[in-house]
Parts: sequence; C-alpha cells; structure tokens
Amino acid sequence: MVISTQTLESPTSIRATQTLAGEAMRAVKERFPPRPYADTWPATSQSFEEVIARLNQPPLRAASASTHDYRRRGAQNILRWLQDYPGETWQQRWNASPAAASTGREWNKLAAGWTGYGAVNANGILNSGLFALVSGDVLRPSLRWQLTRASTNLRAVICQHRDPEGFTRLQQMVGPESWSSHLGILAKNVLLKLLVAKGGGLADITVGDAVEYLEAFRENRPGSYGQSLFYSWLKDLGYMPPDAPATLRFLARTAGQVSVEQLVDRYDPQSKPIRDLLVEYLKERQPTMDYTSLEDASRMLVRNFWLQIERIQPGIDTLRLPPEVVTAWKQASRTKVERRRLPDGSVHETVTERANYGNLMMGVRAFYLDLAHWAVEEPERWGPWVAPCPVSDADASTSKHEKRVKAKMDQRTRERLPALSTVVRVARTQWDEDREGLDALRAAPLGSQFTFRGRTYTRQKKDSSTPFRAYDDTGRRVHLGLVEERAFWTWATIEFLQHTGVRIEEMLEASHHSLIQYKLPTTGEVVPLLQVAPSKTDEERLLLVSPELADVLSTIIARVRDPRTGAIPMFPSYDVAEKTWNPPMPLLFQWTWGGQRTTVSRNLIRKGLNEVMERTGLTNAAGQPLDFAPHDFRRIFITDAIRSGLPPHIAQVLAGHGDINTTMGYNAIYPSDAIEAHRAFIARRRSLRPSEEYRTPTNEEWDAFLAHFEKRKLSLGTCARAFGTSCIHEHACVRCSLLRPEPSQRDRLIEIRDNLIDRIAEAQREGWLGEGEGLEISLAGAEEKLAQLDEALKPTVTHLGLPTFGQIAGRSNAP
Repeated sequence: MVISTQTLESPTSIRATQTLAGEAMRAVKERFPPRPYADTWPATSQSFEEVIARLNQPPLRAASASTHDYRRRGAQNILRWLQDYPGETWQQRWNASPAAASTGREWNKLAAGWTGYGAVNANGILNSGLFALVSGDVLRPSLRWQLTRASTNLRAVICQHRDPEGFTRLQQMVGPESWSSHLGILAKNVLLKLLVAKGGGLADITVGDAVEYLEAFRENRPGSYGQSLFYSWLKDLGYMPPDAPATLRFLARTAGQVSVEQLVDRYDPQSKPIRDLLVEYLKERQPTMDYTSLEDASRMLVRNFWLQIERIQPGIDTLRLPPEVVTAWKQASRTKVERRRLPDGSVHETVTERANYGNLMMGVRAFYLDLAHWAVEEPERWGPWVAPCPVSDADASTSKHEKRVKAKMDQRTRERLPALSTVVRVARTQWDEDREGLDALRAAPLGSQFTFRGRTYTRQKKDSSTPFRAYDDTGRRVHLGLVEERAFWTWATIEFLQHTGVRIEEMLEASHHSLIQYKLPTTGEVVPLLQVAPSKTDEERLLLVSPELADVLSTIIARVRDPRTGAIPMFPSYDVAEKTWNPPMPLLFQWTWGGQRTTVSRNLIRKGLNEVMERTGLTNAAGQPLDFAPHDFRRIFITDAIRSGLPPHIAQVLAGHGDINTTMGYNAIYPSDAIEAHRAFIARRRSLRPSEEYRTPTNEEWDAFLAHFEKRKLSLGTCARAFGTSCIHEHACVRCSLLRPEPSQRDRLIEIRDNLIDRIAEAQREGWLGEGEGLEISLAGAEEKLAQLDEALKPTVTHLGLPTFGQIAGRSNAP
C-alpha cells in the first residue's frame, strides 16, 4: 500500500551501504596472485647485433622481402632509441621510456617523434619493427598497453612459434566451429596478449594472470566485464589447479560467501561495541543457518534495527533502549522507502507499508531473548548485554500478515488458473514463430535481405560474437537468435512448471541425472520418474513423469545435446541463494552464451514470461495487464491437484512441503468449492443413514422425544442416556457412568456411600458373598461420583501474566 510519494533533488538515506559485488573476484585475486612482469630473460638480454641477427633468420624472417625490410629497419630504429634509456636489458630500457607509460594507441601517434625517425612512412615502419621485436620476445608490452592496440598478424605468429603444441591441442579440444568463430578469435587474442606480456606457453598462464587481464579490460572499457572464454579453455585443458575457480564469468558481479564481519561492516554501524556484539551473535548462530538466512539476519539486525536506532538517537551504545526510542523505531519500521532515480537525476521516493513488519519484530525479539538465554550458560560473555526486550509477543505476531498474504495469493491463483491454457498456447505459438524467423535468417547469406511474416529484414554483413543479428525495415537491430532462445526457454519453463509444480530453483537445478526409471513391484511396469534435488526442506522427492512432461523433457534434451558427442555438456553452476559454485552437472536448463555453457538465467525467463503475457492481452479484475511469476505455476499446480481429488497429504509430498498447513496455504479455495463440498458431505451422510430417519415424525414420536428429557432428572443429578436407548444398569444409577451428579446432592452421595459400607460389612459378617460383590460395585460407583464432584468444586488458578520475583530481580541488574 502506497502511503506517500515525493521527488527530491538529492535523496535522504541513513548511510550508504557498501556493495559486496566483486568480493568473489577480490578473494580469487588474493588467493591466486598474478605472475610479476619480468624484465630479464635470454631474448631481451641479447646485444643489438644478436637481436638483429635473430630477426634475419627463420622463423622470425618474413617471407616477403619488403615486409622483412620494413620490420628490420623499424626494429633497428627502436633499439637505437632505447639505447639512450637506462637498463641492462631491452625490456628495462622499454620500461624506462615514455612508450611503456603510454598506451598502444599513443604509440601509433608519437613513436616517430620519440625515436626521431623522419622517413615518409615512419609510423608504419616503426609499427613493423615493434611487431618483430614482440614476436621475437625481445619486448613485452603490458596487458594495459596491448588492450589499446590491435594486431591482426601477431596471432598467427604467436600460435605458430611460441607454443605450437599447446595451441594445436587447444584447437583439437574446442573443435573447428568454436576455433574459427568470432568468440573463438577473441579468446585466442586474449591468450596471445598473456603470452606476449608474461612470456612462457599456455600451460604457464595462471589464474592470477587471467584475473589481471579482466581487471585491465574493465579499466579500458568501463561497464564491460570482458569475455572469459579463454579461461574456460585453459581449465578444460587441465592447465589450472584443482582449486581454481570454475569460471571467471560472474566473479566481478558476485559476492560469494563473505565473512560475518563483512556482512555487518557493509552497513557501517557507528557503535563499535554493538558492532562487535552483532558479529559475535551472528557467528554463534551461523552453524545452524544456511548462508541465505545468515545474510537476511544480518540485514534485519544491522540495517533495519540498529542503524535505525542510531539514526533516532546518535551515539547510543547500549541495548537498553529508552521507551521513546523504541516507539519511534517501531513507527518508522512500519513503512519502507523505495527510491528510483529519474532521467533528470532527481530521485523519486515512494513510502509504502512494510509487508514483513512482523518478521522484523520477531527477529529483534529473538535477538534479545537469545542473549538472555545464552547468559545463563555463559554469563561473562553474554550477561553484560542482557536488557529488557523492546518487542512484545504481540508485536511479533505475523498472523494478520499471513492472512493478508493468503488472501492475496488466493486471488492471484483464481485469476491465473483459468488463463493457464491460454498462456501455454501463446507460448508455444510464439516459439514456433521465432524459430521460423531464425531459420529464415540462417538461410540468408551475410548482408542479404529476407522476408519473414510480411516484414523485410537485412542480415548483418559480417560474423560477430552474436551471429544471428539482423536489421528490420526501420533500421532497428534485432537479435533473432536471442529472441528464439528466450521464446524456447519460456515455453519450456511454463510446461515444466505446470506439470511438476516445483520451485524455479529446483527446475534450474534439474539435470539429466534427475531422470530415473522405477519398476512397479506389482505389475513389473517401468515408469519414468523425475528426481527433484533438495531445496528448502533439504529432502529429495520423486515425481511421476507424465506423457506431456516427457515430451517437454525430450525436446529440451535434444536441444542441449553436444552435436559432436551426443552427450549433455557438464558445467559448474552458481547457486544464487547460497553464493557457492555447484560441481559440474549435465543441467537441462542450459544454453550457450558468450561461447560458454551456462544456466538459463531467471532474468531471461522473467522477460520471456512478460513477452508472452503481453501477447495474450489478458487482464486482471482491476483491468490491469495480467502478469505471471514462476511461483504462480506452483500454486496453480497444488490448487488444481487438490480440486481434482488428490489427497492433501499426497499433494504435500509432491510439493516437498514439511508441513501440510503450508500445502493448504497454497491451495486456493473457491466459494463454489466450499458450497459443493458441504452439499456433498450432507448427501454422503444421508446416504449412510437409514432413509426413514429423514421422514416427518408423528405426534406420538414427538411426545416420546420430549418425555425422554423430562425423565432424565434423577435424585442424584441428571442421566445423560441418549434418546431411544434403554438403561443398561436397570436404573442402578450409582453404578452408571452416564450419571452426572449435582453438587447439591453431595451429602446424599456420602450417605449412600456410608450405607453401602455398612451393608458390605454385614454381608461379609453373614457370609452373603454374592450380595457383597454387588455392593462393592455400587460402592466403587459412589466413590467415583464423589471424586467427580470434588474435582469440579476444586478452585482454579488463572495466570495473569505477572512477572515472577526472579524476573523482576533480573531486570533490576544494570548491564
């Protein structure tokens, strides 16, 4: 619910939060340092004459005489120029020259002036000479220098003469298609830059070298993360250590699992004692929490609790909060501020009601109660921090929020369940159309025009990292390959989720190993099963693969198979929740992006769902466009299963819920369902009872029914015998368990008991054994009735919630 909105020139915030993105890259950089830039090696230590002599001999000598002359003259001029700078080797002199501190782009402009070379084609000759010196490993320009200057001829020379066996092995591994593709050429360019800058062969490249290149690339091209296909190639060759990162692709954008100190310090709390306490508290709880819960707890306690307290009362360093501070914090916590920067630079603030207010109160209350509980076992460690809890049990109640969420989710399910068939049909239609467009583009030569569904497109003129691009009739560039990929995986996601009801993270973790067979013990029939990996409940479960789901799975498998081997490629995937890398698996939801296999992203699925819903034109009850989230399919699956007659406890097993109440929370109850279920219950109950019970009673039957209740009143109390049943004790009411004695008749019961005791004594004295046994039964019944009366008359204690003396004394102790 929106409470207020405003536009500010500069936003007001508590304190800027330190981002954790890139922490994974920094951790790898510390663990795997790069090789230092060397300035002494045999080739760079040779004399002027020895270097020129090497350049005149194969394999460094060019086949063309004119090209060789250009390279020799340029190299001679560069070496003569470098002789004026200090150093024992040519690399040391290069490092002391202005060329090393400049860029490759500046070399093209300033080299002639630096060297004093005044020939007509001075820049071309000097570039050829530098090419010869770099090819001969006499000079090694840095990575940053090379990133600003490209050389198309250097790749062939390095691949042929620096490490021919390594490059041959690499070419055989990646295959001819990847080797000659645009992305493959980019990867080879990175490898040759590393060999030029650091020397050695492909096997000598380290993880630190690769990280250093990516950092230099981002400095040269801000906003770009670079391509890391070269690293995947080296790792597949076995040149990287076993503990090396699985990939460098996402390290610059991910945090990984950081320490508790980093989770707390990113919010920069001002009170050092409280900061240390929060760190110790989270470390104490860390062994029993997964990383996602630990991160959420740090955000709740530091940002949403303590930073707010410091904003209300700066300088506070105790958990014993004044009442006015507690009141102000609770009031501020009921709302949250959402900020969005506008194109003009101003910030639009929207104040909305905080949906998880109860969860926040519950987390803070648990924090205070945990400290009090731990102080009993470790008073010297936790005792000084024990303080009255500012959150009451009523504040931490989430029942109202849960009811709101339940009502909102039920409404979403009721709106989307009837639209499911339309969404499935439109998703399939869109994929078919986009596949036809991609086939038309593939059939068209580079730079030619083709027509698809009445529109004219022009294919791009040359190959690139995105080969399936074209331009429509308005000149807008369209990536038809990406469009088809997104349409396919959107269709596959919708079909997979609607037939399984799994969570999206479980879908993305489904692998080829998840498909198993099970032989029924009764019939011997073999049925396919889908094994769902553990998610929230850490329990695996098996789902029956329906024919419709089997068709979807076979389509996915056929798409992702490696055409060379026929196997599904295995690759490591990143767990976005736990911030860890999973071991290589043949995942079903995978595609090739940037030349590397990667998991289909949630953003791609979300964007594809939005495109499908926009095409359907469906609207909700308010007339707004209907949207679908991946979790909506899970609610629809459970609701439809229970409505179709599946027992709720079976639906709980299929959904992987630990509590059946969670499953029923997903089930959206329709008003018609409640009415029909009630009617069915009445009909079922009537069918099980004699039909004559539902006729109109006669006057005699009605009088007998009323007379029954008049005859229930007895001298000792009331008889609870049901209507139409006879007295099983032949009116010996003291023995009957259905007698409900009245408290006012207690004295009569005592008199009867005493009389029975006297009669039993008489029977024993006279030898009337049979009479004695009957009297014993009556005596037991009388004593039982007296015990019932005594229990009913016993005074009860009502707990008023007042604190005990120990609690009061504990609160009076100052921390």
